[in-house]
Amino acid sequence: MPLFGREVETRCLAELIDGVGKRGGALIVRGEAGIGKSALLSEACRRVASSGMRMLATTGVECEQHLPYGGLHQLLRPIRAGISALPGPQSDALRAALGLADEAVPDVYLVGLAVLNLLAEAAAHSPLVLIAEDAHWLDRSSTDVLAFVARRLESEPIVLIATTRDGASSRLDDAGLPSMRVERLPEDTAAALLDAAAPGLAPAVRSRLLNEAAGNPLALTELPAAVLCLGGADAMLPAVLPLTARLERAFTARVAGLPGDTRTSLLIAALNDSGSLAETLDATSSALGTAVGVAVLTPAVEGRLIELGPSTLTFRHPLMRSAIPQAADAGERQAAHRALAETLCGQPDRRAWHRAAATAGTDESVAFELEQAADRAQRRGGVAGAVAALERSAWLSDAPARRAERLLRAADLAVESGRKDVVEQLLGQVSTLELTAQQRARATWLRSSFDDGMRDGFAGPLELATLAEAVATDGDVDLATRILWGAGMRCFWTEPGSAAREHIVAVADRLPIDDADPRMVAISAYVAPIERGGTVVAALRELAGRTGGDPQVQRFLGSAALQVGAFDLSARFSAAALSGLRAQGRLGLLTRALAVQAWSSVRLGDLAVALPAAEEAGRLAQETDQPFMYGLARAVEAEIAALRGTYESATVLAAEAEQVGLAAGARPVLATVQVARGLTAFGEGRYADAFADLRRMHDPADPAYQLALHCYAIAELAEAAIRTGQTDAMREILRELETFAPTTSSPALHIGLRYVRAVLAQGDEAEDLFKAALGADLTGWPLERGRVLLAFGEWLRRQRRAAESRVHLRAARETFDAVGVIPWSERARGELRASGEASPNRSPNARDQLTAHELSIAQLAADGLTNREIGQRLYLSHRTVSTHLHRIFPKLGISSRAELGAALRPSAEAPDASTAAR
Repeated sequence: MPLFGREVETRCLAELIDGVGKRGGALIVRGEAGIGKSALLSEACRRVASSGMRMLATTGVECEQHLPYGGLHQLLRPIRAGISALPGPQSDALRAALGLADEAVPDVYLVGLAVLNLLAEAAAHSPLVLIAEDAHWLDRSSTDVLAFVARRLESEPIVLIATTRDGASSRLDDAGLPSMRVERLPEDTAAALLDAAAPGLAPAVRSRLLNEAAGNPLALTELPAAVLCLGGADAMLPAVLPLTARLERAFTARVAGLPGDTRTSLLIAALNDSGSLAETLDATSSALGTAVGVAVLTPAVEGRLIELGPSTLTFRHPLMRSAIPQAADAGERQAAHRALAETLCGQPDRRAWHRAAATAGTDESVAFELEQAADRAQRRGGVAGAVAALERSAWLSDAPARRAERLLRAADLAVESGRKDVVEQLLGQVSTLELTAQQRARATWLRSSFDDGMRDGFAGPLELATLAEAVATDGDVDLATRILWGAGMRCFWTEPGSAAREHIVAVADRLPIDDADPRMVAISAYVAPIERGGTVVAALRELAGRTGGDPQVQRFLGSAALQVGAFDLSARFSAAALSGLRAQGRLGLLTRALAVQAWSSVRLGDLAVALPAAEEAGRLAQETDQPFMYGLARAVEAEIAALRGTYESATVLAAEAEQVGLAAGARPVLATVQVARGLTAFGEGRYADAFADLRRMHDPADPAYQLALHCYAIAELAEAAIRTGQTDAMREILRELETFAPTTSSPALHIGLRYVRAVLAQGDEAEDLFKAALGADLTGWPLERGRVLLAFGEWLRRQRRAAESRVHLRAARETFDAVGVIPWSERARGELRASGEASPNRSPNARDQLTAHELSIAQLAADGLTNREIGQRLYLSHRTVSTHLHRIFPKLGISSRAELGAALRPSAEAPDASTAAR
């Protein structure tokens, strides 16, 4: 039957499919049950077939949601042979996810990258159209991978079309993909469809059906059959029921008239988590105690409830499938599951689930089978499936202690998968049980595991420290350390006060762990960045040579180095962590490492590293649902924009970051926002605003105050103070910061203190202080050295020592030109003109023409990486990388890869620290 009233929708799908050769993409087709989403997909499939393109399809089924990567397995089956051609780690990850190898899956995102490259290779021969019907019922792992892939299809000859039902959630809903809503048919179109589906209806019946269907195409085509089953129009289903329920009642009525053996077989088919016809017939034979053939299903085919292929059984609509179990009683459903379990002896995971569904009450043997299924699901990266299996296993457990343990383990895995709602539900179940002290501690810890513990109602740093001490007393030092690390993280995002910080440090000191252990070093850095700063910096320098290459250790050491102002170490640790985290597919941790790298690099003046790192961190933070890291990344981008003189962009980015930070009082985000705003105001000549913005960081009552970070932007504050006559206020702040100096060897703090002492000094003392600031080791800190050179040059010119000032001003200009801090280089040029020396105009860097994302790709290509290697690093297909490079070359005015290095080289190199002021 042709489609009625879907001209706009079919045209939209046709444009998407026909344009796949020029631009890939994804589209989510949304609508209520029966609205015609499947019919639209069928129309799309016909268009794909007639065009000669290749199509891959998968269909979500409600009872298959617990099978990890089941939907992906179905989608990729026709192109599985290409897996062996993928890079080793990707091939291994995908084979393990699909159950083709007995290996652990490192992370779902590595599987996603493997799928993206597999599809890209298949699309190289012919454009590819992916169909995901009823995506809301696909297993979570498959949906995560599809969402990952869908975000990266723009440069690929690949289109994804997925359908989702109203009221059902899907990870695709959070992927930010374009969508098209399918609405009910208007009255005249609905009438035409009904007349075509059921001609010759009596006027009263026709009118009643049009009213009942309310423009829903499935109702218009299926309810007429219910008229015969229910005794005519007067016996129609009650209109007060929701339309979906009325349709299910109609299907149930049609099933009720079938032979008993057929009803049994249909029930088994509806409960089977596979469309295998052989499995359904074998299970039916087991349930009936006698062999049956395909003829048992003939009445259901004739009744238009199912369709049979050579080896498959398909329900004509999901509502038909869901209606059949609802009409059966509990005993009939359990018998059907038992028959399926007996048929699936060679498939332990599916067998375990059917045995569980067939069990009333508790059964430890079934619980144990499900727990083993959870282990296998977790190993394959199917965390959501493992959580579901453990939860069901818990309630089949015959002992309360086992039940609690399985629920807690499920909650722990749900934290890993980012399911806050599931964690709260599981811990709600746990709270009804008798728990040991350690189990209560785990429950408290798990409840506080999201958003770095920033949500209301969760345990604060002080409570977590007390909890960690109790857990350590009970003998679980590893759990105690994890809990204490969580307390330290909360000290970064919030301000618990000195008493809480001292208590956490005291608990850490009592743990039976070596002080040089990276975990303890990081906890000290987060909790006591000033009091323990010297010890932490020394430990970090010691650990820099022996982290063992563990990217997770390097990642949190980089974060620890940021707390104590060792930005050179922070950038080094974070950069070292990136390749390992990328290889493991740990995008959540990768986001954090990139954000720390960006924050540190911008303070060092390495904007070429900071800009792409911040952009990627922001992109991945959205993808991995880390709002505070997104806010931090955007704040760093605002700071970079201010340093580069793009003040309008800096203002917009700062406002966006502030909105994120204010929502939960995320102090590092708000502190970085104030730095960006201060730099922007200073660059625009609004010195009073700059001082006010930056001074907020030093007010403990202000949400932008952060104990560690407020120590590292004092040079900017001092400059604004001098321009606005606020030097007395600045000296008061300086006196507070001077008290920190004896306990910490923080490079950033001491660099800032030396600068502020010099610019606030009066008389002859200033020259000695400037020379002391320049004499310090500023290797790797070009921005800070350039700042001192500029200030010293300005001071010398004011002292009418123009010739001496030019040496420093010239070095400052060259430094700022090299690192791309344009406003400061222009300031140095202005000072040079005032001293009597003209400056050549700065030659714009070609790299300024690139977006942050393009800059990242260009830099990697200039370093000699192939497109495949770049794609693996940035989680893109190699074809997407190639597309980006073809856009980059014209922007840089080059025509080949070999020219990239020269094109990206700054117009002036930063002078060496030892020769800059000669």
